[in-house]
Parts: sequence; structure tokens; C-alpha cells
Amino acid sequence: MRLARDEQRVVVPFDADFRELLALSCVAAPSVIRIRIEGLWAAALVSLLQTVLTQCQSDLNQGAVVTVHERRLRVRRLPLLPE
Repeated sequence: MRLARDEQRVVVPFDADFRELLALSCVAAPSVIRIRIEGLWAAALVSLLQTVLTQCQSDLNQGAVVTVHERRLRVRRLPLLPE
């Protein structure tokens, strides 16, 4: 997480626990894209990520978690606060 923050990267974890670690650390970076769609082939995943990066570029640049569902995106700004 520290390397991604230092290099201003966007993380695409396949581990659902990453978001929890981010919330517990109360940091404003790195941004995260969490894909909540199962069974995507590589080409479909790449296309989806390109779309999300384009649509959410401003939020991701400022620090956000983007959760991608089948029919919608959810954007939460960092740091994550308890719900």
C-alpha cells in the first residue's frame, strides 16, 4: 500500500480485505478499484478497467475507492470513514 501511495498508483486488488486495510489505516491514498463481477475473461476485465479509469479519473486522482458492480459504480472518497 505504501509503494502504491508513494508512486501515485491505483490498486486493483483481488483481495476483498484490501479495502478494510485501507479503511483501518485512515489514509487518503492509494486509490482502489474493486471489481465485484465474477467470471470476467482477461479482455473483458481490461476493457472494464479502461472504462472505469476514464469515467472516474478525477476521483481516482484525488483519492477514492471505486467499487464496480454489474450495472453500477460506487465511488467513495478517501479516507474511508466508518459507515
